[in-house]
Amino acid sequence: MTEILSHYEPITLEQMKDIRLMNRIDTKFVTTESMLRRLLVMACDDYFVQETDGLRISPYYTLYFDTPDCAMYNRHQVGHLSRQKIRIRSYVKAGLNFLEVKTKNNHGRTKKKRIAMEQFDALHPQHDIQFHRQDENFINYDEFLRATLKYDPENLTEQLENRFDRITLVNKARTERLTIDTNLRFNNIATGQKRDMGDIVIIELKRDGNQPSPILGKLCDLHIHPHGFSKYCIGSALTNDSLRRNRIKPRLRSIQKILSHQ
Repeated sequence: MTEILSHYEPITLEQMKDIRLMNRIDTKFVTTESMLRRLLVMACDDYFVQETDGLRISPYYTLYFDTPDCAMYNRHQVGHLSRQKIRIRSYVKAGLNFLEVKTKNNHGRTKKKRIAMEQFDALHPQHDIQFHRQDENFINYDEFLRATLKYDPENLTEQLENRFDRITLVNKARTERLTIDTNLRFNNIATGQKRDMGDIVIIELKRDGNQPSPILGKLCDLHIHPHGFSKYCIGSALTNDSLRRNRIKPRLRSIQKILSHQ
């Protein structure tokens, strides 16, 4: 993968700040690493690759919280359009950590709000976070969560963590971003179960709805079709046997089918 990406022109984080997708459409795709390599070769002339501190593939870490009875997972699993997720997202190499709340409304629009998470070590998480007003930092977290989250912060527990490697592409017209996640691994803190997703690749296309996308035709040529994939919900369903998964079962089966035909 690294050798293929070496042929891409780089784009910096600073340059990407100018890219504002005002009428954004988000679409996810699921494929395998072998198909991703073919896609990256095909897309080389149409995209920049984000480069940070010389890296074109960057490690990420995410820690998800939920209520003890997994109310956020269950709301998603039964199909409610209006729902929330809370997580710590870590950019591992940069040492940057953010407490984030993602809110999706009934129209399918998602808003993300976040604040910096201080003194968090993504390489060695302690799994002992409780959102009580215990010090100055946690007072700030409490105020942030009470302003953005529909759940009581003091009732949140750590549920699931994942690690993955991300490639970020930007089209030459700068009207879309493409995030590509590989090497995805889950660890369920509540159950102790782990799951390595092997060669599964998650692609998310974030584009301006008024502009054509150079990647969509290439995805179609490779028979890579839109496929919903919530890391929190899929990871939880695969690592917690007590959770309901009726609505998610078709996606779990299709993921297994993708793996079996690689």
